[in-house]
Amino acid sequence: MEKLPKLQDLLSDIEMKSEQNELNILLNTKPNQKWVKDHPFAKGVKYIPIERIEWLLTSIFIRWNIEIKSINLIANSVVVTIRLYYQDRLSNQVLWQDGVGACPLQTDQGAGAIEFNKIKSNAIMLAAPAAESYAIKDAAEKIGKIFGKDLNRKDEIGYGALHKAIQKEEKHKEIFEETNTKNE
Repeated sequence: MEKLPKLQDLLSDIEMKSEQNELNILLNTKPNQKWVKDHPFAKGVKYIPIERIEWLLTSIFIRWNIEIKSINLIANSVVVTIRLYYQDRLSNQVLWQDGVGACPLQTDQGAGAIEFNKIKSNAIMLAAPAAESYAIKDAAEKIGKIFGKDLNRKDEIGYGALHKAIQKEEKHKEIFEETNTKNE
């Protein structure tokens, strides 16, 4: 005969889902407008500076790190691919998102993009860390709106249904508790 779960087992599962929904709501909150900047090179593009992204990662997840998966030279740009690891606060499981970033190599004024003999001597030293920062931000954006997801999209999807799900789960919890109290 199959053993049925105890009421307490069901309650802890509901609590965990509710906490996960609360985290999802936090992660999908629009970023503070004071954090959002106009991109210095791309007209009409908004971004959140890397120092704010790193602060948010530390504030929300406490533990996070990156692994550089590859660094390539494509045309006249350094392209960096990273994997951002972060610890889920609820399950302590390590999660990850991949990100990619690119930054062009600086050349002498008037030089073409592929005139490699016109590349500035410090071009790679400047472009590689910038591409890494873009890659970290790209990976973090996939976690949620607070990191800049949807910042430059015309259409956006709201996460209001998560609030309703929490209310529904809380109602279920109340019913379970009432039932448990009556059966004791």
